[in-house]
Amino acid sequence: MNAHTADTHAITAVLDRLATAWNRGDGAAYGAQFTADATYITYVGTLYIGAQEIGDAHQALFDSFLKGTNLASQTLSIRFTGPDTALVITRGDTYKGKPGKPGKLHKIQTYTLLRRPGGDWKIAAFQNTKHQAVMEAISFAFQPASKPAATHA
Repeated sequence: MNAHTADTHAITAVLDRLATAWNRGDGAAYGAQFTADATYITYVGTLYIGAQEIGDAHQALFDSFLKGTNLASQTLSIRFTGPDTALVITRGDTYKGKPGKPGKLHKIQTYTLLRRPGGDWKIAAFQNTKHQAVMEAISFAFQPASKPAATHA
């Protein structure tokens, strides 16, 4: 197994722990996947700073608006930008119902992960954007040159 393969597995494990914590409604375990100074931007534009704030805010959400929701995620790419940094692009969403039965994944996330001293990976930055398919189609219709070369389903 080469270094990138091992790192890819380690990074995927971080994202799996994140989803498991979400699905359990466990804000502390969710926040534990982030660095102490991480930045977290929600799709509505809320900025949280630090693992503690991220975990505390999510616990409040898990106890109210997000109660009983599951997190679905599909990794689109993992790109290593250095020996201890990686950029991860995912498509994801939250849903209610049986785990493993999400609908369409309407959001796109960017994660920046860092390898910490000791070798474990943590999320240092997160950005979540809700895909606006209608607005995107209108934009492409009026300016076809703005359409990406590949479809990132």
